[in-house]
Amino acid sequence: MARLQVAGVQADLAWEDRDTNLALLGVQVSRAAANGARLVVLPEMFPSGFSMDTERTAEASDGPSATFLRDAAMMTGAWTAGSFACRDGGTDERPTNRLLLASPDGDLHHYDKVHPFSHGGEADHFAPGRRLVVVDVEGVRVALFVCYDLRFANVFWELAPDVDLYVVPANWPSRRRKHWQALLTARAIEDQAFVLGVNRVGVGRRVDGGDLPYGGDTTLVDPWGATVATMADQPGLVMGTVDTDEVARVRTQLAFLPDRRFSDDLSSDDVLQEG
Repeated sequence: MARLQVAGVQADLAWEDRDTNLALLGVQVSRAAANGARLVVLPEMFPSGFSMDTERTAEASDGPSATFLRDAAMMTGAWTAGSFACRDGGTDERPTNRLLLASPDGDLHHYDKVHPFSHGGEADHFAPGRRLVVVDVEGVRVALFVCYDLRFANVFWELAPDVDLYVVPANWPSRRRKHWQALLTARAIEDQAFVLGVNRVGVGRRVDGGDLPYGGDTTLVDPWGATVATMADQPGLVMGTVDTDEVARVRTQLAFLPDRRFSDDLSSDDVLQEG
């Protein structure tokens, strides 16, 4: 079985300032790798913050942000992941919120956020992804998700038997801090896997132009729902170890996953309508 040292980079992102963000985050990826991290995860939309101005922020799939992730992985020897506004030449005029995972060998894997955040205007500016993604990272099966996806348990459930670690980079506002903490723990408990949620700190902007503070709480949760490592509202690294033996032990001692029933397994006759 495998053990993987992981790191979440909790950063104060400069608004729509890619050069500043890449310079800042490059230092943090190197620092994490120097401290033993084999997988380093950056916050959602790390080059820009959660901007809806895709005319300013959207890039090609092989643009500066993708190049940054690939170069960082190859130079440090650590798998490196982060999401950005990606315009890859598809049929939809809108870009996707793409989580790109780069290996130390230069291989690239990507997941496009399936659930754009309608409440924050993301669905007006970003197209939804159409597929779920699991990547083998040095023997650890890693599922890729982004921020708002965390609220939709069904997509996590679909992958659970084949996942050891869920990775969820985010820009999750302080005002919904309790939701973030509770949902990270819930996904770990119900899917009996590790969950790494990586959030930003500092102040971004709402769609209406107002300030939007972020409280961090980057957290690694184990399959029992216990917090392995966390950090509140300061920039820094959150590091911990993912152990696939622990995932296997939990799933053997409490064999809940085989009892799960999906809606496709049930007919509409099984739904009792009252009233």
